[in-house]
Amino acid sequence: MHEPAPKQSAQGAWRVWDDDEDERSAAKFKSLSREEAQALREREPSISPWRVVVVQALVGVMLAVLAWWLAGRVVALSALYGSFCVVLPGALMARGLTSQFSRLNAGVAAVSFMMWEFGKIGVSVFLLVLAPKIVHGVNWLALLLALIVCIKIYWVALLWRGSKKR
Repeated sequence: MHEPAPKQSAQGAWRVWDDDEDERSAAKFKSLSREEAQALREREPSISPWRVVVVQALVGVMLAVLAWWLAGRVVALSALYGSFCVVLPGALMARGLTSQFSRLNAGVAAVSFMMWEFGKIGVSVFLLVLAPKIVHGVNWLALLLALIVCIKIYWVALLWRGSKKR
């Protein structure tokens, strides 16, 4: 007979795998009624992905204006293109995630999220590869800094969500 695989506990000691433990933890989950789900949505509001995309675009434009003022046209265009490499794929993903198709059921939503995320990454990489052809004399430092700052807006969105709870 097959012996259960050992499992390491929080204290670091190895113990035998316990299938009953998985069943007990699964029993802790409770389906919510419609009223409970509505109350949860009101307590834990979600942030629109479109709001995040708009803020990313605004931050990208502000970075480009600042770059133009500090370093000139090519650096500003590079910064603007760097933010575009985040905003366009983010907008495509927001469109996909807010479509009716992704709301069918949890399984479809999870697969939809994964596919849109892979698409988002692909479009971002494709745009970065095209950067030297689109922005002549591209300043990679400005482009990457703008890209990183615009990506960090996702963290700011998490802070917005946390501040709404209080």
